Amino acid sequence: MTNLTNISNEVLISIIGTVFLFTIFYLIFRLTKAEKRRKESDDKFQLLESKINKLELQTLESKLNPHLFKNILNSIQSHAYQTYFALDKLANVLDYILYESRNKFVTPREEIDFALNLIEINKIKISPLFELKIKTKINESEPLLEQRLLAPLVSIDFIENAFKHADLQSADAFIAVVFEFKENVFSLTVSNKMSAKKAMKKEKGGIGVETLEQRLKIIYTDNFKLDRFTEGDIYIAHLKINLLEHKAKMLALR
Repeated sequence: MTNLTNISNEVLISIIGTVFLFTIFYLIFRLTKAEKRRKESDDKFQLLESKINKLELQTLESKLNPHLFKNILNSIQSHAYQTYFALDKLANVLDYILYESRNKFVTPREEIDFALNLIEINKIKISPLFELKIKTKINESEPLLEQRLLAPLVSIDFIENAFKHADLQSADAFIAVVFEFKENVFSLTVSNKMSAKKAMKKEKGGIGVETLEQRLKIIYTDNFKLDRFTEGDIYIAHLKINLLEHKAKMLALR
């Protein structure tokens, strides 16, 4: 009987030891797997950050292209009576491009102010009779209006393209720009009557709407929507970015 008890104890101890070792190996396996996943996640994050930095550098370099400033200065020179006003706006635009756009994010208010300054500069190219409609629909109580969550220079190509491709000669020609910020969503809608003349190929200035869309996909994934379409001879571009959802996603990744 004693021998039987001893054997049973040994078997029990053996089973417990086996289970213990199995548990240890299983935990090691899970920890190794978790560490591998963490490393893969870190690698993906670093790759994503690298892509964003590269695109932001391309954005900055393209905006500093002399071709852009040559066009602006030509416009200012041809309308001497508006020179002081235009140069003041140009100074604001340069400050934003040289300093603020180096940040990964700016506030929606900063981007809207930049875009309005850029529009004012472009206005001197057109006749006072040309229909240029600018609207801002901003809810001042929105908490994210002053938070740095918006990628800089997201509006510049839409505005440049509108003035470049608009029909400035037709009696019913127009450019319309609407900025909205409500329910923590940044929206920009730009529309214009297209010129019948084929626009000259742009040399370099501007990163292009296609590159902008790629940049937005990297930063905001599915928290933005970009639509571009024509209705007859009217071209319409509409950008919407849900900054609240983007912020929530960024906080969840911390």
